[in-house]
Amino acid sequence: MDRYLKAPLDQEEVKTLRAGDYVYITGTIYTARDAAHLRMSQALDRGEKLPIELEGNVIYYMGPTPAREGRPIGSAGPTTASRMDKYTPRLLDLGLTGMIGKGKRKPEVTEAIVRNGAVFFAAVGGAGALLSKCIKKAEVIAYEDLGTEAIRKLEVENLPVIVVIDSQGNNLYEEVLKK
Repeated sequence: MDRYLKAPLDQEEVKTLRAGDYVYITGTIYTARDAAHLRMSQALDRGEKLPIELEGNVIYYMGPTPAREGRPIGSAGPTTASRMDKYTPRLLDLGLTGMIGKGKRKPEVTEAIVRNGAVFFAAVGGAGALLSKCIKKAEVIAYEDLGTEAIRKLEVENLPVIVVIDSQGNNLYEEVLKK
């Protein structure tokens, strides 16, 4: 089923998504990879405020290539999500609602997704140049010294993703393997 969502995400709408749904996201999302997740975790450990509001927001596990002239961003393909698994349950418990990446997630992440009514989306790996065309604006908002791993605020239009783990814990990868 094709779905069109506005980001930040509405919690009740997220609960209606099912593993396997095709979703097109329009609105504001953020990027963060390994190094940014580590910094956010360290900031939380020190009792500091995070550089982004988590409630209802989506983090895209992506580190772009440099932008070509006239473009807001370079290739924007997904990073393997499991690299963020040790940080994800905590961020979900603090209000993160959606994640975009590729690959499997640990059971602890699935449990946190269900506990918080969140969702894990997959973007197609290897299609970074095509995905970048959905990004209309990009700006570094935190951890600029991390280069491609800095946190970016993106304005996206119809970014295509697939629901892999829905808010009930259904997992598209597991369902396909069973069939």
